[in-house]
Amino acid sequence: MTGAHDDTEEGPGVEPRPVEPALTHGVLKSLLGAWALSACSAGESKAVEEHLTSCAPCADEALRLRDAVSLLHEDRDLDLDPLLRSRVLENCLGRRPARIPIPEWVTPYDAETARLDALLRDIGEAEWHAPVRLRWYEDDRPSHRKATVAGVLGHLMAVDGVVSSALGLDDPLGAGTPELSPTERTEAFWSGLDRPAGRTLRGPWRQQSHTLIRTVSFAGRGVADLTVTYKDFALPLRDALLERAFECWVHADDIATAVDYPYAPPSSVHLHGMIDLAARLLPAALAGRRRSGLASPPRGLVEAGAPGRSLHLEVEGAGGGHWYIALDSPAAIGSPDQAVAQVALDGVEFCQLVAGHVSPEEAAVGQDGDREAIRDVLCAAASLSRL
Repeated sequence: MTGAHDDTEEGPGVEPRPVEPALTHGVLKSLLGAWALSACSAGESKAVEEHLTSCAPCADEALRLRDAVSLLHEDRDLDLDPLLRSRVLENCLGRRPARIPIPEWVTPYDAETARLDALLRDIGEAEWHAPVRLRWYEDDRPSHRKATVAGVLGHLMAVDGVVSSALGLDDPLGAGTPELSPTERTEAFWSGLDRPAGRTLRGPWRQQSHTLIRTVSFAGRGVADLTVTYKDFALPLRDALLERAFECWVHADDIATAVDYPYAPPSSVHLHGMIDLAARLLPAALAGRRRSGLASPPRGLVEAGAPGRSLHLEVEGAGGGHWYIALDSPAAIGSPDQAVAQVALDGVEFCQLVAGHVSPEEAAVGQDGDREAIRDVLCAAASLSRL
């Protein structure tokens, strides 16, 4: 029987193994970054780890580097302090102001797309196909449509394409797309997919939102008044992006509900802007319903810009405030002196009404005054919703 040979034993014809020189402190310190990324050889890793047991400064630096590397992994838990992002941005911008800052009126869209992206990063592959129930009001009746998490993202992407086209950017429906309503755009996008939508939609959607924000930021002040035309209505770009932020939040909440994910409303400032946009759209929505025979006839038409009969909309809680909605002439000015009714709602509840997630009958906590005017305004608010 032959025994094992000891390679360390020197003998006739056996060359002695060279002794590797010990690494200096400077070399070991320079290897800390590679060690934190697990990019060192086995020998280097062993030398670094032995050094860390006797060098406190290097041990502290190694710990900081390992913590930093852990933040680079996408699969980590995203349940962070919700104020962390704003604190980091505030600190960074305080040190070095952005050369091309994001306009203030774009920040709601920036914030809501970022929040939805964080949610999407945190869900598993199977959850992309979880059923989502989309709800809205149509012809004074609740409507709904079944979709998936990925399908909802496709819907947002398709309707955001209207804003992209207005800015001369690529439309996800393709060049030369005829003028379509948001619902028609969504149906066209869904039917054009080769296979059921999944996680692969996240990249193109996020790229689209980043491109929109970057393009608007570089375009200058005048772009805020650019008209964005949908099939049945038009909005200036500043309002169109606020409306897109609103819908992004509403559908992100739909997704969060479907996958049992905690999701908070927008910040108070952004929520106030969304409520203000809906309040400004109400007189025209009320006039449109009146033309269709769905609202009571006007009682006192006035000239454009003149004060007219109004409803006092009091929104309580986060994003709240007071608005006076002109009831008879869409171009009239709402007036506290001519208020004939008052409605009080919570801010999030009002947005749920505008999104078609609650009925007009369920929405108002407090009502006082002309009951017909109250019903007309609440129904007009629900009519702002759509798929």
